Amino acid sequence: MDVTIVTRDGARLGVPCAEGQNVLAAAEEAGLYLPSMCREGSCGMCAAHVTEGAYEMGACAEGALPKGEGGVLLCRCLALSDLVVEVPVRDEQIGRHRVPERRAVIAGLVPAGAGALAVTLQLEADETYGAAADFVPGQFFEMTLPGADVRRAYSLANLPNWDGRLEFIIRLVPGGRFSGWLAAEARVGQMLELRGPMGHFALDEASPRPRVLVAGGCGVAPILSLLRQMAEYGDATPVHLIYGANREAEFLPPHVLAEMKAALPQLDVTYAVWHPEAGWNGFVGTAAEALSVVLASGAAVPDIYVCGPPRMLEAVEGAALAAGVPAAQFFAERVQS
Repeated sequence: MDVTIVTRDGARLGVPCAEGQNVLAAAEEAGLYLPSMCREGSCGMCAAHVTEGAYEMGACAEGALPKGEGGVLLCRCLALSDLVVEVPVRDEQIGRHRVPERRAVIAGLVPAGAGALAVTLQLEADETYGAAADFVPGQFFEMTLPGADVRRAYSLANLPNWDGRLEFIIRLVPGGRFSGWLAAEARVGQMLELRGPMGHFALDEASPRPRVLVAGGCGVAPILSLLRQMAEYGDATPVHLIYGANREAEFLPPHVLAEMKAALPQLDVTYAVWHPEAGWNGFVGTAAEALSVVLASGAAVPDIYVCGPPRMLEAVEGAALAAGVPAAQFFAERVQS
């Protein structure tokens, strides 16, 4: 069977697909590396729409499938005939080289607000990729749980560097297999298998428009990476960070964003707390509600970058569209549980 992948900019890419093979795996066998994370039907990163042909969908997490007729997750979509599949990325965003596989040792495990860990990894040098941590701010790495076929993808919070250092902020999910291991068993010095970098969540550096960055929970990790990129390059573009959480205890320690404000004098920060405790003096409500207030200020329509849980992403996108922000100025990345 043949699968035709149609990109957002109209490129048509032919992929042979064996019986019983999912479309994502078939594309990778053909040398096309589409955006993906969990490969378990839960994160929604490989969402697409089948416009022609018969297919069967494997098990998916509730709410993971994209809306609309023919919505599929490529990691769970099995072709029953020739297919035409539309993907929400441009041709240039599809990788043509195998994603690097690396090894790294845990170098640090530090609490990062209630229910989260700041995890630092040190890449092991190898003959192919050397020792450096080479990635684009906003990208993520996939980690494999030691001794198990369990993989999770987490966004980087730091900048590319020659030292091979990778920094993550990871939410500790009750009952989560990977984050549960991090909380209870992981130790400095243990080795992890990595795959990456991956993803296309990155600043549009050519845009002259102001920026609004929206972070929900541990979605602050890639947002920090983007802010640090701006500081590193001396980027004077006006930027407003909306940082949302259920409780104020979930925010990163105050010094983290204080350092960012010192490095980026034009940075405005709104802390949005949905269920604040007595005495909270910041914004009360969701990140989406805070965004609506910012967009109603009458300033120039900004580029919006958002990272967080799926429901938060949907709410933020709805607020942006309601305020007249063009879809082309909206950039999003999901946080994986």
